[in-house]
Amino acid sequence: MSSTSIFVSRIRGLRVVDSDGDQIGKLRDVVVSVRSGTEAPRVRGLVIELFAKYRIFVPMLRVHSIDAVQVVISGVVNTRRFSRRDSETLVIEDLVDRSVTRRGEREPQVVFDVSVRQVRNRDWEVAEVALREAARSRFRRRGHSTIVSWRDIVFGAGPGAQDTEQMVADLEEMNSADIARELHDMTPARRADVVRALSDDTLADAMGELPEDEQVELISSLDMERAADVLEEMDADDAADLIAELAPELAERLLGEMQADDAEDVRRLLRYEESTAGGLMTPEPVIVATDATVADALALVRDEDLTPALASMVYVCRSPHETPTGAFVGGVHIQRLLREPPSLLVSGLIDSTLEPLQATASLAEVSRYFATYNLVSAPVVDEGSHLLGAVTVDDVLDHMLPEDWRGDQMDGVAPVDDDLRDQTTDTEGGARHGDPAQLR
Repeated sequence: MSSTSIFVSRIRGLRVVDSDGDQIGKLRDVVVSVRSGTEAPRVRGLVIELFAKYRIFVPMLRVHSIDAVQVVISGVVNTRRFSRRDSETLVIEDLVDRSVTRRGEREPQVVFDVSVRQVRNRDWEVAEVALREAARSRFRRRGHSTIVSWRDIVFGAGPGAQDTEQMVADLEEMNSADIARELHDMTPARRADVVRALSDDTLADAMGELPEDEQVELISSLDMERAADVLEEMDADDAADLIAELAPELAERLLGEMQADDAEDVRRLLRYEESTAGGLMTPEPVIVATDATVADALALVRDEDLTPALASMVYVCRSPHETPTGAFVGGVHIQRLLREPPSLLVSGLIDSTLEPLQATASLAEVSRYFATYNLVSAPVVDEGSHLLGAVTVDDVLDHMLPEDWRGDQMDGVAPVDDDLRDQTTDTEGGARHGDPAQLR
């Protein structure tokens, strides 16, 4: 896709198809989130009408292409009915026909179209706004139209709404740890307003940085549908840790509300004790087939949604290529991929000295493994040598630090200089607080 601006009025009503060309529905609106200052709003996704005016949300991550004829989406789509968050703005419903002023001018004008453009891989933002002079009476024709940058216009808003909107816009630009600290310091009423307005993915990232008791309190305060949406946005291992802290009845209800694929990932993790390789791992490492080339592998690790740790190693497996995979063949370091020709097969570059971790390996064994091999990511397999996931060094550190380290960080308490090696001696009984048997 090119970076050319696309006006929403021209793509509204286009048919939306899957990767096989089968029609799913029609595009009805574009969802954006306003950012701080004069930064252009980020496009979060599309509102798709399926049938009988049943509308769903498709994130831009799933949008493969947009042209004059159709919108192509890929991957698994959440078919839950679309419900707008307080932080979200609909281009057609909220912006078109809205009165605005241009910076430095007093005369109001009316928005009659908005354009969006792709700025990075599957990352879109609002580009321009088409304005028309407001008609001053019912007998006068509308004035001439003009197209301006988003940064050149000013929207009016009530004081309370503007305050919350600005706060959310500022938070959306922070890293997740800083957002968590801001939420921790807010009054309960203020936190409730902001949490209601934050996007699901931002809230999910911040939730993972909060102390466990605050995570439980926050997720329990959300309605069931919103809580499930946020859990789906969390890393599966973080979601499993949180669900394990909930009452079994609530945990099971949330798992039932989540998308089947996401819920299954979490259920698999809940079968393992928390302080084992199986409990620490993420079920979504970078996996390639035995006939994949270096170019194929590098294209996958370029995904900006991958953490640096997960992008550090590619795992070669036989079909199927989703966890649990077919037979695990081996791992290849990204440094090796960068040194080899793009046409070379990845399977010929496997690190033969790297033995995978067993899912039942304790935290002490996992930490020694990382230190021995100088790794930031490691494969986890079952007894049949099927790849189950990957453990990353940040998850290892998270479980080696004192249990209250996140709370101390929120409160600005300096860390105690303990010998962390002592933390690995009490790892054999680190089962999740929830009963995994009740959640299967």
